[in-house]
Amino acid sequence: MSRTGKPGFFYGYVIVFVAFLFEVLSWGMWATFPIFLQPMLDEFGWSRAATSGSFSLYLMVTALLGIVMGRLNDRVGPRVITTACGLFLGLGYALTSQVSAIWQLYIFYGVMLGIGQSGFVATISTVARWFLKRRALMVGIAASGAALSLGVIPTPATWLLSAYGWRNSYIIIGIITTVLIVISAQLLKRDPGQMGLSPYGADGLTEETSNLQVSGLSFRDAVRTRQFWMVCAIDFLLLVCYSAVMIHIVIHATGIGISLSAAANILVITGLVGIPGGVVLGTTGDRLNNRRALTVVCLLVALSAVWLLVADELWMLYLFGIVFGFAYGGLWALLAPVIAELFGLKSHGALLGLANFSGMTGEAIGPTMAGYIYDTTRGYQLAFVVAAAASIASFALSLLLKPIGGKDRGDKAAAG
Repeated sequence: MSRTGKPGFFYGYVIVFVAFLFEVLSWGMWATFPIFLQPMLDEFGWSRAATSGSFSLYLMVTALLGIVMGRLNDRVGPRVITTACGLFLGLGYALTSQVSAIWQLYIFYGVMLGIGQSGFVATISTVARWFLKRRALMVGIAASGAALSLGVIPTPATWLLSAYGWRNSYIIIGIITTVLIVISAQLLKRDPGQMGLSPYGADGLTEETSNLQVSGLSFRDAVRTRQFWMVCAIDFLLLVCYSAVMIHIVIHATGIGISLSAAANILVITGLVGIPGGVVLGTTGDRLNNRRALTVVCLLVALSAVWLLVADELWMLYLFGIVFGFAYGGLWALLAPVIAELFGLKSHGALLGLANFSGMTGEAIGPTMAGYIYDTTRGYQLAFVVAAAASIASFALSLLLKPIGGKDRGDKAAAG
């Protein structure tokens, strides 16, 4: 049955698929950077901190433009945004393949790919608009594309690297990315009302609860709350930990005697378990409470980050990847529903964009911080200590996160 009460296929599932595909393809650059990092260092002789800085810039551009993309999505919808981002991704990959100086890496990889990546805010916010019930689950499925990217791309990226080199590999990846994103973007609609439909689950809501879901707090009112900035801080701390570890985990593992193919499998494992992580923790958020599910995410990240401090064998790194990836699959599933739960949907895109800006600022700091510590100390242990401390702080904050006025906005309506 569709959500209009008539038999048929609910179009919201098409929206979820397109958002999922965009996540897979756009986050592909994330998954290739740890694989291509060493060849670039070997070719150019740049420091790890300087080279990682281009990745940090890409994340900052993505974060800044994510706010813009969120606001644009609230007004004009995701189709034009996603199409343009697909074109920027392809062009960024093509130009990155031709770099000969580090400033070029910063412009082509850092800026152009960052512009292309920023469209993920629009697609994820669009999924949230199409679902009231099962919102966290559907967002989790869409966001799990990022985890799948980390799970499936390192293996072919390693093969492309050995067969064609990192330059030609970027050209191949860019062509595939642009074609698939631009074609699939034409299927996107901002909300069910554009097709004469209702959001999934709207038929079971009271008028009062439905109005809360559709309206909610204005952007100005939401950013004046303590809860919003706590969500931003949690996302910031978790992504400092995530990026500091994941960008350097392959080169760290090879540095302690593990082969490149085995080290790349840490990324594969982390990505693949992120998919069930998003589904399980997203479903938990739908059925129980998104905020408390976020607390579970923070706890699992903290435990795995502490484990990494003593992990010096391959099986220990694989176990780290399982827990770490499962937890971050949950984070990607829960951020948008937590914001909807606390603040409603009136300014959901803009709020999600600002929260992602906070998180991706942390994500930008992590790789450069870890690279600098390695350049200074010739090891990653202190960087991993900082990452663990950030994750523990996120767990403490999550325990303090309470609903506005003691009541979640439409929490029960989003369950099921």
